Amino acid sequence: MNPKFSVTMDAVDPLALGEFWAVALGYVRESPPAPYQTWDEALVGWGLPPERWNDANAIVDPDGLGPRIFIQKVPEPKVAKNRVHLDVRVSTSRENKDPAALQAKADQLIAAGATQIEVFDDEFTGHWIVMEDPEGNEFCIV
Repeated sequence: MNPKFSVTMDAVDPLALGEFWAVALGYVRESPPAPYQTWDEALVGWGLPPERWNDANAIVDPDGLGPRIFIQKVPEPKVAKNRVHLDVRVSTSRENKDPAALQAKADQLIAAGATQIEVFDDEFTGHWIVMEDPEGNEFCIV
């Protein structure tokens, strides 16, 4: 058995948060279901009023390997520390972490709306960067 899973995020602005995470992960927006060619066509076809068009968003790995990220609108902003967070992997091993490569990824995500919180460099656990996405969700670059 090979279970598939999605990661679900709450957001005030699902479309914008999806754009950020697509940049961070190299993902793309999930395609609309057939027979629709665009999301606007699908939403109109389903009779969803325009004020609800930003209620949800989903991004996917274009290679079909990573989990689907579903982003749902909630009325309240984030108020507490994440209990689970994503790691954006730049390096495949602890020994080969290049601080400059990690910082380059951090700089790319800062330009996309993230905030850099802290840089760690530990002889046992290695080098990583703690970040927040545009809505304040913590994640790490490793």
